[in-house]
Amino acid sequence: MPEITALTAQRRRRNRVNVFLDGEYAFSLQDTLAATLHSGQELDAQEIAALRQQDAIEDAYDRVLNYLTYRPRSTWEVRRYLQKRDLGEEAQTMVLERLTRAGLVNDREFAQFWVENRTAHRPRGRRALRAELRQKGIATEVVESAVSDVDEDAAALAVAEARVRRLAHLDRPSFYQRMYGYLQRRGFSYDVCRRITDRLWKQVAEEHTDPEGDLADSS
Repeated sequence: MPEITALTAQRRRRNRVNVFLDGEYAFSLQDTLAATLHSGQELDAQEIAALRQQDAIEDAYDRVLNYLTYRPRSTWEVRRYLQKRDLGEEAQTMVLERLTRAGLVNDREFAQFWVENRTAHRPRGRRALRAELRQKGIATEVVESAVSDVDEDAAALAVAEARVRRLAHLDRPSFYQRMYGYLQRRGFSYDVCRRITDRLWKQVAEEHTDPEGDLADSS
């Protein structure tokens, strides 16, 4: 059986250790795995395969931790990320189970984060939120729970108020067409689009009414 003749730390990746078998470089391992080995130790093919498989899992786990630093991820997103790293199905499952046990991947928490983040920064209606969460692989019952408390009127008003000044010069039909379409494309229901458009047109009309009660000329 091949014998370990040297274990040397890599220069560029300090957490990696090169393993030499019978005087020749064979493979590298994370330092935590390499710590279980020693010079003079013999390794058969099965042991080598197991070490390399465990190393692939540890490396993938560390990479996913970095992937999660940017924002929370759904199980589907993490699975897709692992697939791109050519990790086998069994190894993917092992990494995901470990992340789940650590509370680092949780679809319910992810769905809640997504809705809250959208509400705070890019408000959307329930229809759009449902579509976005389903694209992230979130189960239907989890999606419905996450969007159930969304205040669509408040979200639509926030979106519309950021747009209304650009449309204030339009006549009523054009204003309704543009504002309604703008809100609808962001996933708000017909009733919500109508209520908010009515509210903002009334506001625009009042601001453009002259002292005699006629609409000011916007031309």
